[in-house]
Amino acid sequence: MEVKLWNDKREREMYENFAELYAIIKATEKLEKAYIRDIIPSSEYETECQKLIAHFKTLASTLKDIVPSIERFADTYKMDCPAAINRLVTSGVPATVEHRAAAAASATTSAAIVAECVQNFITAMDSLKLNMVAVDQVHPLLSDLSASLNKLSILPPDFEGKTKMKEWISRLSKMGAADELTEQQARQLHFDLESSYNSFMAALPSAGT
Repeated sequence: MEVKLWNDKREREMYENFAELYAIIKATEKLEKAYIRDIIPSSEYETECQKLIAHFKTLASTLKDIVPSIERFADTYKMDCPAAINRLVTSGVPATVEHRAAAAASATTSAAIVAECVQNFITAMDSLKLNMVAVDQVHPLLSDLSASLNKLSILPPDFEGKTKMKEWISRLSKMGAADELTEQQARQLHFDLESSYNSFMAALPSAGT
């Protein structure tokens, strides 16, 4: 006995679209797993994933009144495809594109922090040259420098600049706000800043910045 799923051409087209949507979700799930397991090259994965996403967006737009929720559609047809739902619905771009965007954002952030460190180094050294040697003048500058150095993940915890600034901040914290560095202390601090700055600049190429 033949069971008809549709009564007219419109219903037939709807079920055919459902089958296409089901196939796209299943294919995307298999593609995501193949990529995660390194079975497929990144370039091939990206090309195929972009095709599936494009087909999905077109079909989802066509079915938006009948299938308002892709997640509910997957539940209705007992589809266990979390990776596909994430890629098609949540992300909307291949994983390779996401990774490139994340890497670019990380590089941009690192570049901004490097610029901040350089600025803080120069400001601190210039301030000493201008004889700004009171504790309440020097302490904030070294605190800003220390904070920016600690934000830069490419520097090791025992980086010279970090340890020296920590020592100086600790020393200044034990002094009064109106106290001033002696000429010898100011000269030593400037030397430490300059030495740390040179070490900082030397560390950047080896860190790939």
